[in-house]
Amino acid sequence: MKITWIGHSCFRIEKDGYAIVVDPYCDGSVPGLEDVREEASEVLCTHEHSDHNFREGVSIIKGGASPFTVETIDTFHDDAEGSKRGGNRIFIISDGETRIAHLGDLGCTIDNEALYNLDVMLIPVGGFFTIDGDTAAEIVKKYRPRIAVPMHYRSDDEGFGFDVISTLSPFASHFERVLAKDGSTIESSDVYDENIVVLTPSHLTK
Repeated sequence: MKITWIGHSCFRIEKDGYAIVVDPYCDGSVPGLEDVREEASEVLCTHEHSDHNFREGVSIIKGGASPFTVETIDTFHDDAEGSKRGGNRIFIISDGETRIAHLGDLGCTIDNEALYNLDVMLIPVGGFFTIDGDTAAEIVKKYRPRIAVPMHYRSDDEGFGFDVISTLSPFASHFERVLAKDGSTIESSDVYDENIVVLTPSHLTK
């Protein structure tokens, strides 16, 4: 299984020629990122905000059975049971060997047995619209995924992300070892000594 960070909360997950794009963002909606133009077998959106639901940016390729199962967990986009920003969905995507959880714009703490025994957790860490770095670190330490990949944050060095959200540092400061990987992709077979793996968006504005 191959996982690519397109940018913001948008990921491409693929295996055996079947690809799922999660949370494509609308053209021009995320500073520092190029528009999403992907071909895939399926699109999943954790909620209906424009920086997560631009299905038009993904051309659907028909044919071929999906190797994945998708489990949905309903959560909230805020810490007030959705009264501020509505609902949010967590997707657990599995091929029977590897389990990936995309937490979307999670805005609250969560207690769900399904989040244990994950191979990869894709987690927002920037705060303001989502949980902040401190809360994200607590979730990672609670559920102990094999790999945690931060998303939905701002990088001043690379010039992407909303001004109002935080950089990676508050989240990363909770961990002794953080791997900044050269590139935007990890494979499910990759083994790291570091629990936290930081990717570079594939769609950085050139």
